[in-house]
Amino acid sequence: MQRSQWISILTGVVTVILGLGYLILVQILDWRGGEMLPAPIDLSFLF
Repeated sequence: MQRSQWISILTGVVTVILGLGYLILVQILDWRGGEMLPAPIDLSFLF
């Protein structure tokens, strides 16, 4: 294999690991519970 093929395979593996890590992190944070509320909207700076 050429060097560029190894780099592309390594990049793909790293990308998959990061993606799976992100999904696992989101699942853990969601599993902890608590209601997910949006940030409050403060319109006082307009007046």
